[in-house]
Amino acid sequence: MRKFLAATVAAALAIGGTAAFATEAATPAVQAPAPKYTTADTEIGTLLDDPAAKAIIDKYIPGMTDNEQIEMARFLTLRAIQPYAPDDVTEERLEKIDEELAKLPQ
Repeated sequence: MRKFLAATVAAALAIGGTAAFATEAATPAVQAPAPKYTTADTEIGTLLDDPAAKAIIDKYIPGMTDNEQIEMARFLTLRAIQPYAPDDVTEERLEKIDEELAKLPQ
């Protein structure tokens, strides 16, 4: 009887494992959509032109968008200007900005 149960359990596990594998293999991987904006890839000008994105920058880097020199940086990214303003454009702030930018609707 024990041999029968052991064989039955082994067969069930083998079938279950195969079925799970077949299901996983048949299901295509779903990737999360890329964020609309990022601090590494989106030009500052694009972020400034979107009121929601501009508000996020203002939240984490107060005064930056009001600075008259920001117009000269419109074609750069926030990450690109980081070396020029390391005390204001910190890695921590950029990460927080990226987190909130990712929540904006596509």
